[in-house]
Amino acid sequence: MVSEFLESSSASAESWCSSDNDSGFSDFALLADRITLDKNSVDQYEIDLTMVVHSLILSMTESCCTGKPETCNASCIRSYLVKLLQSCGYNADLCATKWQGCGKIPGGEHEYIEVISHGSDGYSERYIIDLDFRSHFEIARAVKSYNVVLSCLPPVYVGTVTKLKLYLQAMVEAAKCSLKQNSMPLPPWRSLAYLEAKWESSSQRVVNVQVQSSVTPSNSCHRHCTELLWRIKSCIGSEIKAKGFLVHKNYRKWQGFKIQSSHASPATL
Repeated sequence: MVSEFLESSSASAESWCSSDNDSGFSDFALLADRITLDKNSVDQYEIDLTMVVHSLILSMTESCCTGKPETCNASCIRSYLVKLLQSCGYNADLCATKWQGCGKIPGGEHEYIEVISHGSDGYSERYIIDLDFRSHFEIARAVKSYNVVLSCLPPVYVGTVTKLKLYLQAMVEAAKCSLKQNSMPLPPWRSLAYLEAKWESSSQRVVNVQVQSSVTPSNSCHRHCTELLWRIKSCIGSEIKAKGFLVHKNYRKWQGFKIQSSHASPATL
């Protein structure tokens, strides 16, 4: 159950910053190296899927942001991306999780994209796609070294649950180190148990994902989603430039099928 999961998760990670003799700077450097190593440890399917996701996001425009009057929280972007992935042949769906609080760990809900890969041997693998991934780890009064560690994370997470857990553990340790330097406790919404609950709690696939064809430019949710989309695209562009490859060229070469541009009407997807 979720309560048992939360209790076991909260006690599973050892803190690198529990001793006053620890060097905060060396801890941050080790955590940054650890994240970079994990980020570079990828299988071919993850490489291809990441290239596809980056390409599709870069092809999206403001017309993809159809924020509703109620809080959208970028659900419109995720829904549009799911439709694009499905049109490319991926078994992709929008997933929603919701969990109840347990002890000091508050309840909450989260939405992300899930892609299921089926191998020829019958083995299936679950891949998570999470937009604006770094925002999950923002903390108050973060020290400069923490922000360096944070920047090592991918702007959009694409990978297995196993790798996701490694990132979560590293960022919780980094948060503890940063907060400790400011004599601040780790807030419950940045604890390992709370973070893992976002992707590990029982999920429900959103059936019949709808993509609206009209938007209201003055809508505050629409503006928020538009700004988020451009920020994500900027971060992806910077990462691509740093790695020295062209996403669109490699994607077409490796995958052999055409990426559908967001210039097409959402109603046709």
